[in-house]
Amino acid sequence: MADEVIQTEAPAAEGGQQEERRGRGRGRGGPGGDRGGPGGRGGRDGDRRRRDPRQSEADEGPELIEKLVHINRVSKTVKGGKRFGFAALVVVGDGKGRVGFGHGKAREVPEAISKATAAAKKAMIRVALREGRTLHHDGYGHFGAGKVHVRSATPGTGIIAGGPMRAVFESLGVADVVSKSTGSNNPYNMVRATFAALEGQTSPRTVAQRRGKKVADLLARRGDISPAQAQADADAVVA
Repeated sequence: MADEVIQTEAPAAEGGQQEERRGRGRGRGGPGGDRGGPGGRGGRDGDRRRRDPRQSEADEGPELIEKLVHINRVSKTVKGGKRFGFAALVVVGDGKGRVGFGHGKAREVPEAISKATAAAKKAMIRVALREGRTLHHDGYGHFGAGKVHVRSATPGTGIIAGGPMRAVFESLGVADVVSKSTGSNNPYNMVRATFAALEGQTSPRTVAQRRGKKVADLLARRGDISPAQAQADADAVVA
């Protein structure tokens, strides 16, 4: 009789130990548990991974000025006929001396604009500005059949430019400039020619460092200002 009791109780004890092991496995965040442990998806590591994207978005730089210059419908001939899409030209700048342009193609207009904007942000350049409002000197740029002339202007002149060139100057942060476009009026050629003219801009400080002279000496050679005014202008040059 005693033997029978032992035989019936032993499997029950083994089953209880197995259930206890399963319970401990679930409590630790095992495969079938509530995943609340350190290694589960709901632990601290999971929270940290979820917070990283929000932190990266908050740490982005200042807002950029985005201007859509031109958008046109394009087509590609394939075996079954024609596949239509859109091409966008976008200019991006921070309004403080940095500007870039890019173009993108896609089946839909919003996607084409987003591609062009991303390309413009990657191709931004820095342009030296005088007093943060105009160019340091006159310039000329051309691309293909497009030719542009840009000139510095006095305060209050405004942006005398049209079409794609105005979008570039507004994104760059230029407040006073006089420009003239000759030749092709293709927006792509005009934007590229304008960037060619802006890339040739150099500041007096850069020229003085290259020639081993003082900025005041270079400004005094213009002849229309006194040495004291030249020194004051040299002190105001920051780029």
